[in-house]
Amino acid sequence: MNIKFSPPDITQEEIDEVIDTLRSGWITTGPKTKKFEKLIAEYCHTQKAVCLNSATAGLELILRFLGIGEGDEVITSAYTYTASASVINHVGAKIVLVDTDKDSFFISANNVRKVVTQKTKAIIGVDIAGVVADYDSIFDIANDAKDMFSPSNEIQKAIGRIVVIADAAHSFGASQKGKMSGEIADFTSFSFHAVKNLTTAEGGAVTWRDIQGVDNEYIYNRLVLDSLHGQSKDALSKMRAGAWEYDIEMLGYKCNMTDIMASLGLVQLRRYGDLLARRREIIAKYDSAFKGTSIRSISHYNVDSLSSGHLYIARIDGIDEARRNEIIIKMAQAGIATNVHYKPLPMFSGYKKLGFDIKDYPNAYDLYRNEITLPLHTLLSDEEVEYIVRQFKEAVGV
Repeated sequence: MNIKFSPPDITQEEIDEVIDTLRSGWITTGPKTKKFEKLIAEYCHTQKAVCLNSATAGLELILRFLGIGEGDEVITSAYTYTASASVINHVGAKIVLVDTDKDSFFISANNVRKVVTQKTKAIIGVDIAGVVADYDSIFDIANDAKDMFSPSNEIQKAIGRIVVIADAAHSFGASQKGKMSGEIADFTSFSFHAVKNLTTAEGGAVTWRDIQGVDNEYIYNRLVLDSLHGQSKDALSKMRAGAWEYDIEMLGYKCNMTDIMASLGLVQLRRYGDLLARRREIIAKYDSAFKGTSIRSISHYNVDSLSSGHLYIARIDGIDEARRNEIIIKMAQAGIATNVHYKPLPMFSGYKKLGFDIKDYPNAYDLYRNEITLPLHTLLSDEEVEYIVRQFKEAVGV
């Protein structure tokens, strides 16, 4: 066996769409990217979406659009990938990491409440494994702190409180209490990286809720502007006869999505219902196989929440970090690639240099030390799933 962890599910249909784009002569940001944006907005029940080259770029552009910078604080989880926090540093604000609740993969509302100050401008919640975080609790905190909130630009003033941002790199297609990921937080950033459920190779998108008194077209144009050097015309507009002239309205960045990337996304989105259904089938097989053992996983599907089924995060009761690593090696020897989600940020040297210490995040460490992520993707056959289960149980000793 040679079972990969998360290969992209690419069919002839995606290949044909990319070939069509290559033959069209228009391969950078153009009509297919704009079409993909429109379909993402419809899927997420939002008025607009902006496609970019990564979810990380999306998070950073959101912070910059909100005017967050030096002297400000942004709260996020210690149990996440670096992109959730590094963007805070990029804009010059202070990273405030908080621990999870005990045995929870999500940011702790109680811990968030304790660190909110007059300098807090945003809270970045992190969706894990395809499951949407508890944004109701985060909104409660933001609303309770309204009296101490001091806006520093017109968008912050219009929102009137700490801004709630979703790092939804894992949750495109998930829902909570009848709302789609993308319409829950004030702003949401998705990832379409190669290992994600829906891929454009690299890529991402930003969506947002309506803000009273702020035109969605303005938000859209501002984010697009910032993703293309602050240039008043994109390449498609400049190519029209006699329309070369443009302005640099702001000193922006370069993080746009190309039509080649969007070509993949358009087909992936058409197939997405079937892809999500297959992921749910595999999760059900894993859950059934591990029921009654020391192997536990995050709950993907319940009355209020439907996951996108991005990762199968398994925790093994009673083991430590060394034993966890032994199991990972045994799985590799059996031809099965596994992973760990996540090594908490305070354990990395870059965050240690900023003064973070894992001792201050005991719940995040407890999650990490006995966690193994199993393969979960739509190229897995039922036979391969059964083989993974059999080998995992043997390696764990259950």
